[in-house]
Amino acid sequence: MGGRRGFRGLALWGLLLCGSLRDLASAAPACAAPSDAGQFWHISDLHLDPTYHITSNRTQVCASSKGVNASNPGPFGDFMCDSPYRLILSALQHMKDSGQQASFMIWTGDSPPHVPVKELSTKIVIDIIGNMTSTIRSFFPDLQVFPALGNHDYWPQDQLPASVSEVYNAVADFWKPWLTDEAVSTLRTGGFYTQTIQSNMTAQPLRIISLNTILYYPPNTMTLNMTDPANQFAWLERVLETAHQNKEKVYVIGHVPVGYLPFSRNTTAIREHYNERLIEIFRRYSSVIAGQFFGHTHRDSIMVLLDEKEKPVNSLFVAPAVTPVMDVFEVDSNNPGVRLYQYDPLSYNLLDLWQFYLNLTEANVKNESVWKLEYVMTKAYGIKDLTPESLYEMANQLSVPHSKLFQKYYSHYFVSYDDPSLFCGEHCRISQLCAIQYLDLTSYADCIEHKGKLHG
Repeated sequence: MGGRRGFRGLALWGLLLCGSLRDLASAAPACAAPSDAGQFWHISDLHLDPTYHITSNRTQVCASSKGVNASNPGPFGDFMCDSPYRLILSALQHMKDSGQQASFMIWTGDSPPHVPVKELSTKIVIDIIGNMTSTIRSFFPDLQVFPALGNHDYWPQDQLPASVSEVYNAVADFWKPWLTDEAVSTLRTGGFYTQTIQSNMTAQPLRIISLNTILYYPPNTMTLNMTDPANQFAWLERVLETAHQNKEKVYVIGHVPVGYLPFSRNTTAIREHYNERLIEIFRRYSSVIAGQFFGHTHRDSIMVLLDEKEKPVNSLFVAPAVTPVMDVFEVDSNNPGVRLYQYDPLSYNLLDLWQFYLNLTEANVKNESVWKLEYVMTKAYGIKDLTPESLYEMANQLSVPHSKLFQKYYSHYFVSYDDPSLFCGEHCRISQLCAIQYLDLTSYADCIEHKGKLHG
């Protein structure tokens, strides 16, 4: 099934029953949301690999391992491979079976697998995004879903253009049932949109802004030397200014996050000059923005946007991936994860998040996918809620030398991936801590230099 042939027919496997919260006695108090709290799901980086199949030849298990031996393939996948369809079904089944009442879902991109360019085509990429869209809709036919485009949601990958394209048109058609005509219109022309959701509790709607951050992604040659690709910056400022005038609150979603990568020193996830521009906009409208949500890194991390006076003004979250794939050069991977946020339906302030995960090794051994609650953020880190002030307090606790809390954070970063030698040395720790609190060049460079001297 290797090669392009395997991507043509996306076979539907039977739905699987997944574990609920029943065996989480220790988490029981957290498993009943406050009756007045709103909730929404966040899924990211599904990366379906339709070629995944169990075979004695470990190099042929999946196209996404690129010829490298699969490590220990089982029914729910392998750490060298992208998601088999069965893994994605089990994640969605768990979300459905969890009994959680969610007002909406955010889906921050990347449906196709990590395979060489020649293995895919525009048609295959469109087919996979369409398949994932209809799969999500089959589990949640009545749920409002807000998607964002990822760098793999295009062919060739990363090359999302600043104008109308076949892929933009296709996703606009796929996502039409979830979006307004205005949202569909900007999605067609630049891959981004905005839309409001009406809460039952208040007359004040919540505005979702779905950014196409791939326009700012370093490997995207289509936007090289553009000051404002697809005029998204001008559009974003206009939307935020209107939201400010109308006293709306905003959640910003996107695939590639702003700020610095926690695993790569001095490296922004988007081009540095675009990052500076976005941070400036987000600071200016921080009173309007109640939360920011990204994917892309496949890891679980937070960021706190500080203003020029180092006051915390915004909470940002990077959700881990459903795919467990790791690059052959990486030592550690992530278990598959999905998450649920709780928010105050009056202020839209974030109250908490529940991170769920599948122990992939265990699921494959038992031939059963029991998704578990990995942690509840307020309880895991001893904070009151997920407001910028609380995350800032958490970040300061993580910075304490020999912090046990940091060790917990680092384990969550890999979604409890089972590696007894998982260790973050001083260089790694400084990179992680500076990336959490310093999102612009000047403050990040100062942090790296300051912490480096302290531990030099």
